[in-house]
Amino acid sequence: MSSFLRAIRAEFAKTVTTRMWWVLAAVMFGYIALLAGGLAALFAGIESGAISPDAAGTGGQGAPTLGSLPPLVYSFASSVGYVFPVLLGALATTGEFRHQTLTPTFLANPRRGQVLGAKTVTLFLAGAAFGVVALLASVGVGALVIGAFGVDTLLGDSGTWALIGRTVLAMAMWAGVGVGLGVLVPSQVAAIVIVLAFTQFVEPLLRFASLFTEVTAGIGNYLPGAASDALVGASFFTVASPAGAGTGAAMLEWWQGGLVLVAYAVAATVGGYFVSWKRDVT
Repeated sequence: MSSFLRAIRAEFAKTVTTRMWWVLAAVMFGYIALLAGGLAALFAGIESGAISPDAAGTGGQGAPTLGSLPPLVYSFASSVGYVFPVLLGALATTGEFRHQTLTPTFLANPRRGQVLGAKTVTLFLAGAAFGVVALLASVGVGALVIGAFGVDTLLGDSGTWALIGRTVLAMAMWAGVGVGLGVLVPSQVAAIVIVLAFTQFVEPLLRFASLFTEVTAGIGNYLPGAASDALVGASFFTVASPAGAGTGAAMLEWWQGGLVLVAYAVAATVGGYFVSWKRDVT
């Protein structure tokens, strides 16, 4: 146990002594704050009557009903911010291959499974910290804007705080997915391309396409982003979906979404362990 704790301390030192973590955290904060603040102003303005639906270009459809807007805004932390802990986990792992730091690491601790486990635990905690930063942006800025329009921020509601807690958990799990991807695809450039292509283009298109039939909607619930949204309990994706396209298929339960996300992380990590982590390094 003591050797595992030493391995965790070593992995923690590797993570915090580089600029990668705080650069990603800073970009994530600004990105989420901009989106959450802007959309909160738009929909809270419509809901309060300060902005007319026609002027906002919503075609008179209005905004989410009172009581649903705050969770949707707060969920920006995970629904659009999850790419950052994935990148953190992937970069932290692929960097070991790129800079050949695995050689001294394995010389100091030849238990490769323990090293990978320590890295996973470390990045899981780092992902949780990213979740806190993301929530400071989505909840901090979003609640401020929503409150400015006189709309209830629901910060006194226990359901809101449950959503906040599950968001931190989801972001931590996404960092674990990133570690698994980094082990499975040790090329740093390839890992970055896969993360950005899948999260920004492939999965959104798949989720959109899955809305048109009941069968595909059920399958779409098991995509990693959809599972994460189910774990958190809210997502702006449901509002962004075209009206009438969906079949009314419900999201997974929050615990089911969590299990699906864990399954992705475990599958990638175990697969990567046998594909690349056990190989000889120079």
